[in-house]
Amino acid sequence: MNPATALATVLVDELVRCGMTDAVLAPGSRSAPLALALHAAAQAGRLRLHVRVDERSASFLGLGMAKRSARPVLLVCTSGTAAANFHPAVIEASESGVPLIVITADRPPELRDTGANQTIDQVKLYGTAVRWSTEVGTPENRPGMVAYWRSLVARAWGLAQAPVPGPVHLNAAFREPLIPDGDDSWCEPLDSDTGGPWTKIRAATPGSVLHVPATRRGLLVVGDGAANVKRYVAAASMAGWPVLAEPNGNARYGDHALSAHHFLLGVPEFVERHRPEVVVTLGKPGLSRPLLSLLRRADEHIVLSPDLARWPDPVRSATQVAQDVEIPVVSGDDGWLKSWRAADLAAAAAVDEVLDAHPEITEPRLARDLVAGLPGGSLLFVAASMPIRDLDQVMRPRRGIRIMANRGASGIDGLVSTAMGAALVHSGRAYALLGDLSFLHDQNGLILGPEDRRPDLAIVVVNNSGGGIFSLLPQATLPGPFERVFGTPHQVDLEAVAAAHRIPYRRLESAADLSKAVAGEGLRIVEARTDREANAALHAELRRAAHQAVRTALAD
Repeated sequence: MNPATALATVLVDELVRCGMTDAVLAPGSRSAPLALALHAAAQAGRLRLHVRVDERSASFLGLGMAKRSARPVLLVCTSGTAAANFHPAVIEASESGVPLIVITADRPPELRDTGANQTIDQVKLYGTAVRWSTEVGTPENRPGMVAYWRSLVARAWGLAQAPVPGPVHLNAAFREPLIPDGDDSWCEPLDSDTGGPWTKIRAATPGSVLHVPATRRGLLVVGDGAANVKRYVAAASMAGWPVLAEPNGNARYGDHALSAHHFLLGVPEFVERHRPEVVVTLGKPGLSRPLLSLLRRADEHIVLSPDLARWPDPVRSATQVAQDVEIPVVSGDDGWLKSWRAADLAAAAAVDEVLDAHPEITEPRLARDLVAGLPGGSLLFVAASMPIRDLDQVMRPRRGIRIMANRGASGIDGLVSTAMGAALVHSGRAYALLGDLSFLHDQNGLILGPEDRRPDLAIVVVNNSGGGIFSLLPQATLPGPFERVFGTPHQVDLEAVAAAHRIPYRRLESAADLSKAVAGEGLRIVEARTDREANAALHAELRRAAHQAVRTALAD
């Protein structure tokens, strides 16, 4: 057996023994040994193989699968710029804490720095965006290589998950021949008799529990990537604390969850009267500037983080960082909670009144109605720019759904592929809410081969012909260059895009038709056309109405 085939066979076998169930491959020549080993394993029913022609789309597909399943997914590509196209997804995985095993095929060392075709420096290609990176080394037919390869894979598998999940990178250099040569002999057994992984990795014992100061004037803030959500939400509820949860924190449910905190915290009078003594943050908040400002005002800001070296503290207000906390139950007056809830109900009612007064399709109402109408057990993947912010401002508390967004680095890239990857491993219905630019940015994510499984996914595209979020930022005050360098209008026919990929398409004609438009099965696209200027005016109207409602509630 040639060394390239031997190395690829062992790497794939050990990954399967560790527990890998899904692998994503972007085709190429130098990665041929890995591609053939993956194909053989898939044919034997040992793993599911997903093939994509675009490396960026492939990597975000794997990201979505790993993000939803919380299990490492393998990404494989050939050498050169193919490996560079994995980088955005690797960055997102690092910032979001998503476990990925990235294997980049490479040319052997003797071809580097010679001008050899498709040969670049791939050593530590992803820099600090990976938990660990190593050269596998060029395989040789000598004793000891199998143990090295298997232990290397086991280490990578463990480091992708603990102490904090994230991507790891193995750079594998292959010499020709790259395909099997018909000789199955090797100097030592390629198989393993362990019956499982070569090395079993066990997570370290968590640190000691931090006891939160006893107070009724506390808040639980839940952001992206939060873990053990149910436990801490239950503890906050027992303590009488309001829960301020971003949608993708998946903690906006129950009687203590607020839905309009973005608007409450935009009213200075409310903020002055509701300064918390303790705030506990779970995950990484970052959707609402008023919420981030609140963190600076707390006497005690405790950040919960499994990684004591990389805790999220975007406004640098953390007073303590812990891996685990205990929130004590405090008896006494519940006026703190009642005051937050009364103002929240008033603001939410004002927001609903404004939205319901607009029968045409608007972006905030679309977000509100979509999440409210999802069947139980559904997954909703939301674009990281305007759609997730709309959801944050208008979503009412509800149970029974899972909301995801690529908010680790909040990039526009790879969102179609991420949504499709998440849908493929989700056990229920799946939906995505994307802007037109993020949809167009990852059109290649729609390319599926004849043997690829189609996800049950409705992709709702908000088409406002450009970058809608910029219309709500200071850049909108620059009418001269705004459209050219920020608005970036396009003339793409989304129905034609859907037709090119043979994906069912439907255009949403009115806000009331949303449930009919997203109904169905399989992969499908729903287009909702809106106007950027009208959307900016509507957001201003929502803010005025909500702030006035909060002030009225404070006066009562």
